[in-house]
Amino acid sequence: MAICKSTIVIPNYNGIKYIEACLESIYSGTVKDIEIVVVDNASKDGSLELIKEKFPQVCLIENSENTGFCKAVNQGIRASKTPYVILLNNDTRVELSFVHELEKVMDGDTRLFSASARMMSLYDKDMIDDAGDFYCALGWAFARGKGRSLSKNGGSYNNDCNIFASCAGAAIYRRELFEDDKVGLFDENHFAYFEDIDIGYRARLCGFENRYAADAVVYHAGSATSGSRYNAFKTKLASRNSVYLAYKNMPLFQLLLNSPFLLAGFLVKTAFFIKKGMGKEYVGGLAEGVRLCASENGRRYKQRFEIKRFPQYIKIQLMLWKNMLLLLR
Repeated sequence: MAICKSTIVIPNYNGIKYIEACLESIYSGTVKDIEIVVVDNASKDGSLELIKEKFPQVCLIENSENTGFCKAVNQGIRASKTPYVILLNNDTRVELSFVHELEKVMDGDTRLFSASARMMSLYDKDMIDDAGDFYCALGWAFARGKGRSLSKNGGSYNNDCNIFASCAGAAIYRRELFEDDKVGLFDENHFAYFEDIDIGYRARLCGFENRYAADAVVYHAGSATSGSRYNAFKTKLASRNSVYLAYKNMPLFQLLLNSPFLLAGFLVKTAFFIKKGMGKEYVGGLAEGVRLCASENGRRYKQRFEIKRFPQYIKIQLMLWKNMLLLLR
């Protein structure tokens, strides 16, 4: 009898348009021994009832309010007992070997904290949505390959490679590393956005790596919960979290070293969102981020400076500069 290696955790909020196809694609896959936990954030669209009726084998966690992405996935992770946890957005459809390919990458390297799937657009299956996440000295996070044609750029995205962090919309994690004395769970201060960059950053501080798994393919609708790519809710929250992310993971010397780049990055983004008509939201988010960093709750999650981590600080800093050059090319 095959051993179940992975639990798939799917946060759901009003996902009636996508959740059935998502679950069907998982159960149709080559890996049959799989556990699925759906954490529902008080959906009102009938998606919760649909899951109960058509997928009674799914473990359901029902919240009475929208707790946000981070708290929902943490609930699912705590409910899991398998060696691996796969996080998956509800607006996705996976290819047959998706689970197998993710598990294979993790089995092959015990230094890995996570592996990120190749996310393609659900509506244009030649268009890359995310091939691993990067973070740079400007304080910007960006999805590798986003908006590029796979057929025209396939050589760059058909091979596994190291990445800064995995996109939590479709990624596998080593469950034991979510323990408090290791990497820890997702930081619920984020609510949503930048939480996957943050946990990938923390894994790197602990000496672990994150990898892109090119053969694990998933199709993603994108912005199914929050709306369009640019909206007031996302802009303000992402702006706030970008400040918090840098503060909590960089020791003082690294914050000082990166301060000119961070300032430049925030100014460029401010100008960008002013042109989009959302300058007020972006600047308001920056102010909220500063307040969060200064608060007792924000300071509680600040990563402590440790001399033994100095090699990791240097390695990460070089990545931040390298990723900035990649972005600006």
